[in-house]
Amino acid sequence: MTLVGSRISALSVQRLASLALIPMHRVSSTAVHPSVDGIRWHLLALVLSFAVAPALDIHQLSAQEAEQVHVFEGNVRDAGTGEPLAGAHVSVVGRETWAVTRGDGSFHLTGLAAGAYILRADRLGYRGATAVVTVGTERARRAVAESAEVVIELAPSPIALEDLVVTATITERAAAEALRPVSVMTGDVLQRQMTATVAGTLASMPGMAATRMGPSVAQPVIRGLSGDRVLMLEDGIAVGDASNQGADHTTALDPSSARRIEVVRGPGALLYGGNALGGVINVIRDEIPSAAPHHLTGAATLQTQTATGSLAGSATAVFALAERVPLRVEVAARTAGDLKTPIGTLLNTDGELWSGGAGTAYVGDWGRVGASFRGYRNYYGIPGGFVGGHEEGVRIEMERVSSRSRTVIDDPVGPFHNLRFDATHSWYTHREIEASGILGTLFEQQSASADVLGRHRRWGPFTAGAMGGRASWEDFGYGGSLHTPDTRRLKAALYLLEEVDLGSFQIESGLRYDWTLIDPGEERVSDIGEIHERGFPSFSASLGVLYKSASGLVLGASLVRAFRTPDVTELYSEGPHLAAYVFEVGNPSLEGEVGRGLDVFLRFESDRLRAEVTGFHNDIRNHIYGEDTGRLSRVLLPIYQFRGSDAVFSGFEAGVDVDAGRGLALEGVASMVNGSLKGTDQPLPLVPPLKGHFAVKYERPSWYVRAEAEMADQQDRVGEFETATAGYTVFNAAAGVRITFGGRLNVLTVNLVNAANAEYRNHLSRVKEIMPEAGRSLNVMYRVVF
Repeated sequence: MTLVGSRISALSVQRLASLALIPMHRVSSTAVHPSVDGIRWHLLALVLSFAVAPALDIHQLSAQEAEQVHVFEGNVRDAGTGEPLAGAHVSVVGRETWAVTRGDGSFHLTGLAAGAYILRADRLGYRGATAVVTVGTERARRAVAESAEVVIELAPSPIALEDLVVTATITERAAAEALRPVSVMTGDVLQRQMTATVAGTLASMPGMAATRMGPSVAQPVIRGLSGDRVLMLEDGIAVGDASNQGADHTTALDPSSARRIEVVRGPGALLYGGNALGGVINVIRDEIPSAAPHHLTGAATLQTQTATGSLAGSATAVFALAERVPLRVEVAARTAGDLKTPIGTLLNTDGELWSGGAGTAYVGDWGRVGASFRGYRNYYGIPGGFVGGHEEGVRIEMERVSSRSRTVIDDPVGPFHNLRFDATHSWYTHREIEASGILGTLFEQQSASADVLGRHRRWGPFTAGAMGGRASWEDFGYGGSLHTPDTRRLKAALYLLEEVDLGSFQIESGLRYDWTLIDPGEERVSDIGEIHERGFPSFSASLGVLYKSASGLVLGASLVRAFRTPDVTELYSEGPHLAAYVFEVGNPSLEGEVGRGLDVFLRFESDRLRAEVTGFHNDIRNHIYGEDTGRLSRVLLPIYQFRGSDAVFSGFEAGVDVDAGRGLALEGVASMVNGSLKGTDQPLPLVPPLKGHFAVKYERPSWYVRAEAEMADQQDRVGEFETATAGYTVFNAAAGVRITFGGRLNVLTVNLVNAANAEYRNHLSRVKEIMPEAGRSLNVMYRVVF
C-alpha cells in the first residue's frame, strides 16, 4: 500500500485511538515479551519507585493483544522518482517513538502495542507526510496477506510545512493549530544557522534577538524581554544554570546535538512557569531515548567558521543494548579563536567547549523508565581594555553536571491516558578569573526538581487537558568580589489546562499557582537595605481561542495574566561584577512583576504558502530592570541599580514562505517591539530595533542555493545613558548538498555570512562601543545521518 503525504489535525490522534481503521501495513508475526534484569535496574527502580505499570493497555483491546508488543516495518520513498530515501525521520505522533530510514528507505518501529497510530515522516528537502496505520489487531493480521508493506511517499518542496510542536501544547500538534505563536527550527535551517550558542542560533527567528559579549556569550531575547523571563528547557525540563544572573553568563547548553528547537513567544506557557513573560525555548535532543532502534542510528557533525577560526564536532549514537533497552551516547567539542571584525580583532574572545552525555531506558508496552547524565564545560574570554571593562579582559570557567530521570506511563490511569514523572539534579559553577590569575567573581548553584504531568483525552466537556505540579530547590553560592549572600530558593507549583474542541473553534484555558520562598540565610541591614527572607505567592491564568476556516485561514487570540518573582541578584546583589562591566546594587524590597498580555494572530497555510502575522501588547506592573545611574564606582564600573517600574511592551511579528514553483521559494521575516516606562514614555534599555530578513532560494531534492539580506533599522529610542545604533543591511549566501553514500544521508552546508564585510553594530551587544559584529565569514558544516 502506497501512502502520499496527507494532513491530519492534532486531535486526530485522540479520535483514532478508539477506531478500527483499515490496516495499511505489514506487521511482524512475532510478538516481543519483556524481560527485566532486576540487578541492572535496581537503582532506577528505587529512584522511580512510583513508576508502576498499570495492567490495562492504552488502546483497551483484549488482554492477549495487550500483552504483545509488535514490530512495524515500512519504507519511505521519493513521490516523483520512487527512489528510497535514507535519513528520513519517522515518528509515531503522540508516542515519542521514532526511527531513521536506512539506505534502502526501510524503517522499523518497535515497542508498539496493538492499536491505531499516526506515523509522520520528515526529510531534508521534502514536505512532511503522515499515514494512518493499525498494529496487532486480528483485522490487521488478515490484511497482511493481502497488501504489501506500507510505503510513505514524500514530495519535494522548497518550503517546510506542518511542523509539529510539543512545547506549551496539551497534545502534539501542527504549529498552525497552536493557540499561541510558535516557531520551530529544524533540518536545513537549524544546520545553516547553527552557532556556538542557542541564542545566536535562534536570533533570526520572528520576535527573537540575542544580547552578546563576543562569539561565546549570547542570551536570548524574546519581544524585548530576557533573563529568566525567557525560560530555557532541555527536552521539556528547565535548565539548571545561572545564565540570568549576568550578561557574561551564557546558557549552559550546546545546541550542536539538538534535533529541533521550539520557541513559544509571549507569556502563557503555564505548563512550565509563570515567570516566562517573554516566552519559552525548548531544545529537544531526546537525551533519554524513548524507543529501542532496530539498528544503530545517530549523526556526526563537523563545523568550521573563519571569523573565529573555530572547529567543532559532535556525534550522537542510539542503539539497543537489549530488545527493550536503548542506549544513547553523545559527545561534542568546540575550539575557537578571537573574533575578527571589519576593523580589527576583538581580543580575548577565544573559547573551548566540551559536552557529553549518556542516557538509557527500559521501554515497555505500558510506557518507559529511563535516566541520563550530562557533563558540560565552557572556557571563554570576555574582552576588556576600556572604561567599565577589566584592563586585560576576564576569563570565564563554566561547568555544569546534571542528571535526570523520566518515567512515562502510557496506560490509562483514572482520567489520564498519559502520565510523566521527571526528577533532575544539577550542579553549576561559574568562575571569573582576572588576568593575574586571581578569582574575581564566583557563582555556584545546586538545584533539584521533581515534576509530574498528567494528560487526558475527552473528559466531561473537555476534549483534552493537562494538569500537574512541580517542586524545586536551589542553593546559590557567591564569592570573590561579590557581597551577595548565599541564598536558598524553594518553589512549588500546581497547574491545570483544559481544551474544548467546537469544530471550527478551539478554546483553551489554564490556571497556575506558584509559591516561592527566597532565604538569604541571614537578616541584617546593609547599604542596599534590609536583607531578609521573602515569600511570593502568585496566580497566573490564560485564555486562548482559535478559529479554523475550511480555506486554511486561522485566526487566534490569547489573553494572559502572569507573575514573575524577583531573582536573587535583583534582590541582594552588592558589588562589582567585573565580567559584566557593572557594579550591581540590588533592592531587597522589590515586589514581583505582574504581566498582562494580549496576542492576536492570523495564519494561512496551503501547499504553496505559509504566512503568519502577530500583534502583541504586554503591560507589566513593576517591571524590574537594572538602571544605569550614570555614576562610576571606585573601580570605574558603571553603577546599575535594580528598580521596579510599570512598563509596556508592544509590537508585531510576521513571517511568510512562498513556493513560487519550479523549486523557487521566497521567504520573509520581520519583527518590531517598543518598550517604555508607563507615564513618562521613557524608552527602556536593550530593546532591539525593527529588523527582518528576506531571502530567495532555489531547491532540488539533493541540493539548494540561497541568497539573503538581513536588515535592521536604527535604534534611537534608547534608555538613559544608553548608546544609539545605526541601521544596517548585511548580505548572506548559502548552498547545500544532500547525497546518499554508503547507505547514509550526507549533508554539506556552506554559508557565507556578511559577504560584503559590512561594519555594523548589534544594538544588544555589550561591546558595541569598542567593536562591531563579525566580518565576512565562511561557515562550513558536514553532517552524516545513520
